[in-house]
Amino acid sequence: MAQITAAMVKELRGVTGAGMMDCKTALNENNGDIEASVDWLRTKGLAKAAKKASRVASEGLVGAISSGTTGTVVEVNSETDFVARNDVFQGLVNSIVEVASSVDGDYDKLKAADFPGAGKSVEDHVTEMVGTIGENMSVRRSQSLSVKEGVVASYIHNAVAPGLGKIAVLVGLETTGDADAAADFGRQVAMHIAAINPMALNESEMDADVVARERDVYSEQARESGKPDNIIEKMVDGRMRKFFQESVLLSQTFVVDGENTVAKAAELAASSVGAPVTITGFVRFELGEGIEKKVEDFAAEVAATMASN
Repeated sequence: MAQITAAMVKELRGVTGAGMMDCKTALNENNGDIEASVDWLRTKGLAKAAKKASRVASEGLVGAISSGTTGTVVEVNSETDFVARNDVFQGLVNSIVEVASSVDGDYDKLKAADFPGAGKSVEDHVTEMVGTIGENMSVRRSQSLSVKEGVVASYIHNAVAPGLGKIAVLVGLETTGDADAAADFGRQVAMHIAAINPMALNESEMDADVVARERDVYSEQARESGKPDNIIEKMVDGRMRKFFQESVLLSQTFVVDGENTVAKAAELAASSVGAPVTITGFVRFELGEGIEKKVEDFAAEVAATMASN
């Protein structure tokens, strides 16, 4: 019997996309022969995921759960929206959200954590479910938000089931006031975030590279006016103030009333909550954001095939 090493398991897993324990079993069954183990996994239906792995999974669902002072969001991708409306897939995402909540949203811990009732990790169970559901799937990201005292409110946009949809938002509110009233206001703020997609909570949390790039653009535009440097500086400062008003959550006009800033709305919410309300942070997951979707050009593919013949 050949000695089965971790490197052999890793190699087989890379070729087939099968789970770690399935790869180890296959190698044991085939005396360490990689090719024979690939065939063994294929006959067992466990290598089906490998055929799917090259396909772009940019659909799926984001899920959110919040309770008291904590909340968690995850994104699980599939290839088609059809699968996202499947009860089995939705149940899978709900379970992953629960597991993510138990590890404070830590992505690496989530993938390695036990999937309820599966006897294997979340990552391995999802790989196995690729064969069951028939599409490439992946757990893309997860994150948690918490406050010391108050509530974490959540909102799901384009919900297909409770806690599942296309955009998931968490908002942290520090307050000693009524939790239900704070949660109601927090949901309104979460709806605002879903719609407007702010870049940061406040100016100090803005990405320094983004701010520098905006200032450089405005500076170049202002210089084209031919005005003196002191005037140019004032022009740039004015445009940066507008940029922050449009990009920073607390400075944005609250969509619920269309009049006050979000910061002012939080001040006004104190009357219904019964204590001062401070928005401490937010998390916004939009399905598929940042994923480059592969656009198939059938005509180009046919032309390339003809040219090669």
